[in-house]
Amino acid sequence: MNKCKGYSVMGLMAFLLVAFVAGCGTGEGGTSDINAPTAASSHRSKPAPPAAGPAPVDLGTAGNFVILAKSGISTVPNSVVTGDIGVSPIAATAITGFSLVADASGVFSTSTQVTGKVYASNYAVPTPSKLTTAVSDMEAAYTDAAGRPAGITELGAGNIGGLTLAPGTYKWGTGVIIPTDVTLKGGPNDVWIFQVAKGITQAFGTKVILTGGALAKNVFWQVAGVVALDPRAHMEGIVLSKTAITLATNATVNGRLLAQTAVTLQMNTVTQPAP
Repeated sequence: MNKCKGYSVMGLMAFLLVAFVAGCGTGEGGTSDINAPTAASSHRSKPAPPAAGPAPVDLGTAGNFVILAKSGISTVPNSVVTGDIGVSPIAATAITGFSLVADASGVFSTSTQVTGKVYASNYAVPTPSKLTTAVSDMEAAYTDAAGRPAGITELGAGNIGGLTLAPGTYKWGTGVIIPTDVTLKGGPNDVWIFQVAKGITQAFGTKVILTGGALAKNVFWQVAGVVALDPRAHMEGIVLSKTAITLATNATVNGRLLAQTAVTLQMNTVTQPAP
Protein backbone atom coordinates (compact mmCIF):
# COMPACT_ATOMS: atom_id res chain seq x y z
CA MET A 1 0.00 0.00 0.00
CA ASN A 2 2.80 2.38 0.83
CA LYS A 3 4.44 1.48 -2.44
CA CYS A 4 1.30 2.47 -4.33
CA LYS A 5 1.12 5.73 -2.46
CA GLY A 6 4.71 6.46 -3.43
CA TYR A 7 3.91 5.92 -7.09
CA SER A 8 0.89 8.22 -6.79
CA VAL A 9 2.93 11.02 -5.25
CA MET A 10 5.64 10.68 -7.89
CA GLY A 11 3.01 10.76 -10.65
CA LEU A 12 1.45 13.90 -9.21
CA MET A 13 4.82 15.64 -9.06
CA ALA A 14 5.54 14.72 -12.68
CA PHE A 15 2.16 16.09 -13.76
CA LEU A 16 2.76 19.37 -11.95
CA LEU A 17 6.22 19.72 -13.55
CA VAL A 18 4.80 19.24 -17.06
CA ALA A 19 2.04 21.77 -16.38
CA PHE A 20 4.58 24.32 -15.13
CA VAL A 21 6.78 23.97 -18.21
CA ALA A 22 3.80 24.22 -20.57
CA GLY A 23 2.67 27.40 -18.87
CA CYS A 24 6.00 29.17 -19.25
CA GLY A 25 6.36 31.91 -21.89
CA THR A 26 8.58 31.74 -24.93
CA GLY A 27 10.74 34.64 -23.85
CA GLU A 28 14.25 34.17 -22.57
CA GLY A 29 13.09 35.21 -19.11
CA GLY A 30 10.46 32.44 -19.05
CA THR A 31 7.44 34.78 -19.02
CA SER A 32 4.94 35.72 -21.70
CA ASP A 33 4.46 39.40 -22.61
CA ILE A 34 1.21 40.17 -24.44
CA ASN A 35 2.54 43.63 -25.24
CA ALA A 36 5.67 42.37 -27.00
CA PRO A 37 5.75 43.44 -30.68
CA THR A 38 4.93 40.77 -33.22
CA ALA A 39 6.94 40.27 -36.41
CA ALA A 40 4.19 42.05 -38.34
CA SER A 41 3.94 45.07 -36.02
CA SER A 42 7.70 45.56 -35.82
CA HIS A 43 7.92 45.82 -39.61
CA ARG A 44 5.11 48.31 -40.19
CA SER A 45 6.14 51.16 -42.51
CA LYS A 46 6.79 54.47 -40.83
CA PRO A 47 4.96 57.56 -42.12
CA ALA A 48 6.94 59.74 -44.51
CA PRO A 49 8.53 62.78 -42.84
CA PRO A 50 6.91 66.14 -43.64
CA ALA A 51 8.30 68.02 -46.62
CA ALA A 52 10.91 70.69 -45.97
CA GLY A 53 11.20 73.91 -47.91
CA PRO A 54 8.48 75.77 -49.83
CA ALA A 55 5.58 74.24 -51.74
CA PRO A 56 6.47 73.07 -55.26
CA VAL A 57 5.96 75.44 -58.17
CA ASP A 58 2.95 74.43 -60.27
CA LEU A 59 4.10 74.10 -63.88
CA GLY A 60 0.64 73.44 -65.26
CA THR A 61 0.72 72.03 -68.77
CA ALA A 62 4.27 73.35 -69.24
CA GLY A 63 5.19 70.30 -67.19
CA ASN A 64 4.28 68.17 -70.20
CA PHE A 65 7.44 69.35 -71.97
CA VAL A 66 11.09 68.64 -71.32
CA ILE A 67 11.96 71.68 -73.48
CA LEU A 68 9.58 74.57 -74.15
CA ALA A 69 10.58 77.88 -75.72
CA LYS A 70 8.94 80.91 -77.27
CA SER A 71 11.46 81.85 -79.97
CA GLY A 72 13.22 78.60 -80.91
CA ILE A 73 15.00 75.37 -80.09
CA SER A 74 18.21 74.51 -81.90
CA THR A 75 20.71 71.68 -81.72
CA VAL A 76 24.08 70.78 -83.12
CA PRO A 77 23.63 67.03 -83.70
CA ASN A 78 23.49 64.71 -82.16
CA SER A 79 21.61 65.55 -79.01
CA VAL A 80 19.59 63.02 -76.99
CA VAL A 81 16.31 64.44 -75.67
CA THR A 82 13.82 62.37 -73.66
CA GLY A 83 10.38 63.94 -73.50
CA ASP A 84 8.26 66.23 -75.67
CA ILE A 85 9.54 69.58 -76.94
CA GLY A 86 7.65 72.55 -78.30
CA VAL A 87 7.81 76.16 -79.51
CA SER A 88 5.19 78.91 -79.48
CA PRO A 89 4.35 81.47 -80.75
CA ILE A 90 7.22 80.89 -83.21
CA ALA A 91 6.61 78.35 -85.99
CA ALA A 92 8.34 75.03 -86.63
CA THR A 93 11.01 76.72 -88.76
CA ALA A 94 12.56 77.86 -85.46
CA ILE A 95 13.26 74.23 -84.49
CA THR A 96 16.59 73.57 -86.18
CA GLY A 97 19.11 70.75 -86.31
CA PHE A 98 16.57 68.03 -85.48
CA SER A 99 15.74 66.89 -89.04
CA LEU A 100 12.05 66.84 -88.25
CA VAL A 101 9.67 64.39 -89.88
CA ALA A 102 6.05 65.54 -89.91
CA ASP A 103 3.45 63.07 -88.69
CA ALA A 104 0.59 62.32 -91.11
CA SER A 105 -1.82 63.91 -88.65
CA GLY A 106 -0.05 67.25 -88.92
CA VAL A 107 -0.31 67.59 -85.14
CA PHE A 108 3.34 66.87 -84.34
CA SER A 109 6.70 65.92 -85.79
CA THR A 110 9.33 63.39 -84.78
CA SER A 111 13.12 63.34 -84.71
CA THR A 112 15.70 60.61 -84.19
CA GLN A 113 17.18 62.88 -81.50
CA VAL A 114 13.93 63.09 -79.51
CA THR A 115 12.28 60.25 -77.62
CA GLY A 116 8.94 61.96 -77.65
CA LYS A 117 7.05 64.33 -79.92
CA VAL A 118 7.89 67.75 -81.34
CA TYR A 119 5.22 70.46 -81.39
CA ALA A 120 5.03 73.91 -82.99
CA SER A 121 2.41 76.65 -83.08
CA ASN A 122 1.74 76.24 -86.82
CA TYR A 123 0.85 72.54 -86.59
CA ALA A 124 -2.70 71.21 -86.92
CA VAL A 125 -5.29 71.65 -84.18
CA PRO A 126 -5.35 71.15 -81.24
CA THR A 127 -1.59 71.83 -81.08
CA PRO A 128 -1.71 75.67 -81.37
CA SER A 129 -4.11 76.13 -78.46
CA LYS A 130 -2.32 73.56 -76.31
CA LEU A 131 0.99 75.33 -76.86
CA THR A 132 -0.53 78.72 -76.07
CA THR A 133 -1.75 77.33 -72.75
CA ALA A 134 1.59 75.67 -72.01
CA VAL A 135 3.52 78.90 -72.62
CA SER A 136 1.08 80.83 -70.44
CA ASP A 137 1.56 78.22 -67.71
CA MET A 138 5.34 78.53 -68.09
CA GLU A 139 5.15 82.28 -67.58
CA ALA A 140 2.83 81.86 -64.59
CA ALA A 141 5.24 79.36 -63.03
CA TYR A 142 8.11 81.81 -63.46
CA THR A 143 6.11 84.56 -61.74
CA ASP A 144 5.10 82.19 -58.94
CA ALA A 145 8.69 81.11 -58.29
CA ALA A 146 9.94 84.70 -58.39
CA GLY A 147 7.35 85.82 -55.85
CA ARG A 148 8.04 83.28 -53.11
CA PRO A 149 9.39 84.76 -49.85
CA ALA A 150 13.10 84.00 -49.56
CA GLY A 151 14.55 82.40 -46.47
CA ILE A 152 18.19 82.89 -47.46
CA THR A 153 19.54 85.85 -49.44
CA GLU A 154 22.83 86.58 -51.21
CA LEU A 155 24.43 83.30 -50.12
CA GLY A 156 28.12 83.23 -51.03
CA ALA A 157 27.71 86.52 -52.91
CA GLY A 158 26.38 84.37 -55.75
CA ASN A 159 29.11 81.72 -55.68
CA ILE A 160 27.52 78.43 -54.56
CA GLY A 161 30.31 76.10 -55.66
CA GLY A 162 31.29 73.54 -53.03
CA LEU A 163 28.22 74.16 -50.86
CA THR A 164 25.65 71.69 -49.54
CA LEU A 165 22.24 73.34 -49.58
CA ALA A 166 19.23 72.34 -47.49
CA PRO A 167 15.67 72.71 -48.83
CA GLY A 168 14.42 76.28 -48.92
CA THR A 169 14.04 79.43 -50.99
CA TYR A 170 17.28 81.20 -51.90
CA LYS A 171 17.50 84.64 -53.48
CA TRP A 172 20.25 86.66 -55.16
CA GLY A 173 20.18 90.20 -56.52
CA THR A 174 23.12 89.22 -58.70
CA GLY A 175 24.00 86.33 -60.96
CA VAL A 176 24.99 82.89 -59.68
CA ILE A 177 28.12 80.96 -60.57
CA ILE A 178 28.78 77.25 -60.01
CA PRO A 179 32.57 76.87 -60.36
CA THR A 180 32.66 73.54 -58.47
CA ASP A 181 30.07 70.90 -57.61
CA VAL A 182 27.10 71.96 -55.48
CA THR A 183 25.02 69.48 -53.48
CA LEU A 184 21.32 69.67 -52.66
CA LYS A 185 20.61 67.43 -49.67
CA GLY A 186 17.09 66.47 -48.69
CA GLY A 187 14.28 63.97 -49.00
CA PRO A 188 12.00 63.06 -51.92
CA ASN A 189 9.32 65.57 -50.88
CA ASP A 190 11.66 68.48 -50.11
CA VAL A 191 11.71 71.55 -52.35
CA TRP A 192 14.33 74.10 -53.43
CA ILE A 193 13.62 77.39 -55.20
CA PHE A 194 16.51 79.53 -56.44
CA GLN A 195 15.64 83.11 -57.39
CA VAL A 196 18.37 84.69 -59.51
CA ALA A 197 18.14 88.33 -60.64
CA LYS A 198 20.71 87.91 -63.41
CA GLY A 199 22.10 84.74 -65.00
CA ILE A 200 23.58 81.39 -64.00
CA THR A 201 26.93 80.14 -65.27
CA GLN A 202 27.93 76.56 -64.54
CA ALA A 203 31.59 75.75 -65.14
CA PHE A 204 33.16 72.97 -67.18
CA GLY A 205 32.49 69.50 -65.81
CA THR A 206 30.76 70.66 -62.64
CA LYS A 207 27.66 68.97 -61.28
CA VAL A 208 24.55 69.80 -59.35
CA ILE A 209 24.27 66.72 -57.11
CA LEU A 210 21.12 65.50 -55.39
CA THR A 211 21.50 63.42 -52.21
CA GLY A 212 19.29 61.96 -49.50
CA GLY A 213 16.55 61.05 -51.97
CA ALA A 214 16.06 64.59 -53.34
CA LEU A 215 14.30 64.68 -56.72
CA ALA A 216 14.94 66.90 -59.73
CA LYS A 217 11.21 67.62 -60.13
CA ASN A 218 11.34 69.53 -56.82
CA VAL A 219 14.24 71.83 -57.72
CA PHE A 220 13.34 75.14 -59.41
CA TRP A 221 15.82 77.61 -60.89
CA GLN A 222 14.02 80.91 -61.58
CA VAL A 223 16.48 83.01 -63.55
CA ALA A 224 16.00 86.46 -65.09
CA GLY A 225 19.11 86.25 -67.26
CA VAL A 226 20.77 83.63 -69.43
CA VAL A 227 21.40 80.16 -68.03
CA ALA A 228 24.68 78.89 -69.51
CA LEU A 229 26.09 75.41 -68.94
CA ASP A 230 29.72 74.97 -69.96
CA PRO A 231 30.92 71.74 -71.61
CA ARG A 232 30.26 68.54 -69.63
CA ALA A 233 28.42 70.38 -66.85
CA HIS A 234 25.43 68.58 -65.32
CA MET A 235 22.31 70.37 -64.09
CA GLU A 236 19.44 68.97 -62.01
CA GLY A 237 16.01 70.57 -61.81
CA ILE A 238 13.46 72.73 -63.58
CA VAL A 239 15.04 75.76 -65.25
CA LEU A 240 12.61 78.67 -65.65
CA SER A 241 14.46 81.33 -67.64
CA LYS A 242 13.10 84.77 -68.51
CA THR A 243 15.52 84.78 -71.44
CA ALA A 244 17.67 82.01 -72.94
CA ILE A 245 19.14 78.67 -71.92
CA THR A 246 22.35 77.55 -73.63
CA LEU A 247 24.11 74.22 -73.25
CA ALA A 248 27.67 73.80 -74.48
CA THR A 249 29.09 70.55 -75.85
CA ASN A 250 28.18 67.42 -73.88
CA ALA A 251 26.45 69.27 -71.04
CA THR A 252 23.58 67.27 -69.55
CA VAL A 253 20.33 68.06 -67.75
CA ASN A 254 17.98 65.95 -65.68
CA GLY A 255 14.97 68.22 -65.50
CA ARG A 256 13.17 70.66 -67.79
CA LEU A 257 14.32 73.65 -69.83
CA LEU A 258 11.53 76.25 -69.99
CA ALA A 259 12.71 79.44 -71.70
CA GLN A 260 10.85 82.61 -72.57
CA THR A 261 13.20 83.11 -75.50
CA ALA A 262 15.32 80.25 -76.94
CA VAL A 263 17.01 76.99 -75.94
CA THR A 264 20.31 76.14 -77.64
CA LEU A 265 21.77 72.63 -77.57
CA GLN A 266 25.08 71.25 -78.78
CA MET A 267 25.38 67.47 -78.56
CA ASN A 268 23.60 67.41 -75.21
CA THR A 269 21.53 64.96 -73.20
CA VAL A 270 18.33 66.37 -71.72
CA THR A 271 16.06 64.01 -69.79
CA GLN A 272 12.71 64.80 -68.22
CA PRO A 273 12.70 64.17 -64.46
CA ALA A 274 11.13 61.16 -62.82
CA PRO A 275 7.53 61.84 -61.72
